[in-house]
Amino acid sequence: MARYKLVAFSNAAEGRDDDFNTWYDQQHLPDVCAIPGFISAERFVCAGEGPHKYMAIYEIETDDFEGMLAEFAKRPGTDLMPISDALDFTTAQVGFWQPAKK
Repeated sequence: MARYKLVAFSNAAEGRDDDFNTWYDQQHLPDVCAIPGFISAERFVCAGEGPHKYMAIYEIETDDFEGMLAEFAKRPGTDLMPISDALDFTTAQVGFWQPAKK
C-alpha cells in the first residue's frame, strides 16, 4: 500500500481554544480516522511563534488515493464530520504529502 500524510494547520476562533481542543480531540480526530485508509493521527501545539497554533498529522495507507481524497472531501460539514465554530476556518490549511522518491 502507498503511504501518505495529511498535515493540517489550524487555529481556534478568538477565545475558543478550550472548545476547539475538546472538539478536535473528541470529535474531529475520530471522524477523520474513520475514513478508509486513515490509520492514525497525532496533534501538536506550536512551540514558538507562527501563523498556526495547532498542527495535526494523519497517517494514511491506501492504493486508491483519489478515492480516499473524494471521501475526505465530501465529509466536512456532514453528520460524518461536523465542523465546530470554534475552528478559525479562515486560517486553516490542509495538504496531502507522499514520501519523496530518490
